[in-house]
Amino acid sequence: MRYLTWLLRIVLFLVLLGFAVKNDQPVVLRYFFGYEWQSSLVVVLLLFFAMGVGIGMLALLGNIFRQRREIAVLKRELRLKNKLAGVGDTQQVPIQPS
Repeated sequence: MRYLTWLLRIVLFLVLLGFAVKNDQPVVLRYFFGYEWQSSLVVVLLLFFAMGVGIGMLALLGNIFRQRREIAVLKRELRLKNKLAGVGDTQQVPIQPS
């Protein structure tokens, strides 16, 4: 399985390298007020892909923090219920939610 993973990585790298070599033409991005930026097509695609990944990760941060808070609250409730039930720290019996 390990060799298959490395083989797939090498094939993907070669495909992307071939894409980069074949698409090295310059492109011009035009902005407002006459501002232009000229770069290789591969660089522009990589930049916008990285920006998309970054924006997607920022969009997920709210859900991640909310889930962490919820997990912390549930752990506190479980500890409290175990303490009230007389269960020590060494043995934890999961209590079914009511």
